[in-house]
Amino acid sequence: MYDFRMPDLAQHGFSWAEVDQDWKRWTPGEFRDALQHPAAKRGFNFDMRALEAADVTVLVLPCGRSAHLELGYAAGKGQLTFVLCDSVLDEAELMYLMNTRVCLDVPELVECINEQVQD
Repeated sequence: MYDFRMPDLAQHGFSWAEVDQDWKRWTPGEFRDALQHPAAKRGFNFDMRALEAADVTVLVLPCGRSAHLELGYAAGKGQLTFVLCDSVLDEAELMYLMNTRVCLDVPELVECINEQVQD
């Protein structure tokens, strides 16, 4: 299991504040430049290595844009992908159909993963 908030025992998760405390006020150009910052590249590399190594990827709602990009990448790569939707949605999303299954609670998610892994 990978937790982006603590990618390994020696590393805390990435925060844009590592690049600039005033990151919420960036212009689009400043944002693009910040993607090249060593801290941003380090955070990206941790996340991508974990995503590449995963057998299963679970999107836990609510979540942000990065999580959706990661799930789309995993689905496109052919991984088993699940959406855990155990609360009221802000917005319905048609593209969740590309995933293995949308689950409504953790027990259902565990059951569905076990079924898929055993097949």
